[in-house]
Amino acid sequence: MDRTWLSRTVEVALEPELEIVDPHHHLWSEPVGDRYPRYDLADLRDDTGAGHNVVATVFIDCSSNYYTDGPEHLRPVGETAWTATRADESDRTPGARIAAIVSYADLTLGEGVEEVLQAHVAAGGGRFRGIRHIGAWDADERIARSSRNPPPDLYAMPSFRTGMGVLGRLGMTFEAWQYHPQLPEVVDLARACPEVTIIVNHIGAPLGIGPYADRRDEVMAAWRPPMEQLAALPNTVLKVGGIGMTRYGMGLERNENPPTSDELLAVWGDTLSWCIEQWGPERCMFESNFPVDADSVGYVVLWNAFKKVSARYSPAERAALFAGTARRVYSI
Repeated sequence: MDRTWLSRTVEVALEPELEIVDPHHHLWSEPVGDRYPRYDLADLRDDTGAGHNVVATVFIDCSSNYYTDGPEHLRPVGETAWTATRADESDRTPGARIAAIVSYADLTLGEGVEEVLQAHVAAGGGRFRGIRHIGAWDADERIARSSRNPPPDLYAMPSFRTGMGVLGRLGMTFEAWQYHPQLPEVVDLARACPEVTIIVNHIGAPLGIGPYADRRDEVMAAWRPPMEQLAALPNTVLKVGGIGMTRYGMGLERNENPPTSDELLAVWGDTLSWCIEQWGPERCMFESNFPVDADSVGYVVLWNAFKKVSARYSPAERAALFAGTARRVYSI
């Protein structure tokens, strides 16, 4: 995130009265190496308070503030405990409140993951909703893997499926974050675990770097069929966003100025519209994915693009896209 660069493109928030629940952001109390800046509650408030009517947000796992001692499998609970303090502060101060928390638990613990999930519940102050266990993997070393370095078959592992069963039994959600060649594995997972609400992150991650660079037509041709299959499964929901990530290969971050909302719409509008048509507005939610998407686009501009791409929908459908779906899925 380079706020100086982002400030080169300034827009006034469109439809500032439209209520927004931003269902995907991260927080870091300290910079994460060279990858991500410090992004704490004050930074989040700078963005959510910049013109759009963001009333609530959902924090999503980002390996932040884990406990540094105690049993290894319980250390991720530190992220929930720390985020709950930020959420409490957001309740006491003006601006968007952090209304729900999604953290990490190792589902390959199988039945043993229940201990971790219950610890998250205890630490979350009534806000803990579910987990994200990242499966993003690619054989090409140019494609970044998460710090957890997942195996290529994570979502198919028997122990993982057992852990998903625990998640479903407790009524918790699962966030699926993988790359587009892995989408068929998410289809299999959703079919095998119909009791779990599976939230597909960032429009299914159609990559555009490494071996996928300059092959957009091929990537989208491979991406569409499993996305259609996922949309046909009633236990899936789609996050419509992530379009500022550099790994999608659009090169927006290399331009002299950040994109305007019209320029962003020209690049992504058709794809976002296709996604919404597949799932329907009642199963889609726009997301900021900040500060990660800030590599390419500003917060106000991003939500302006979402407002433009959704302009043809009815007021009720738009209310679902911007807030209603998130409220239902995360029990806000």
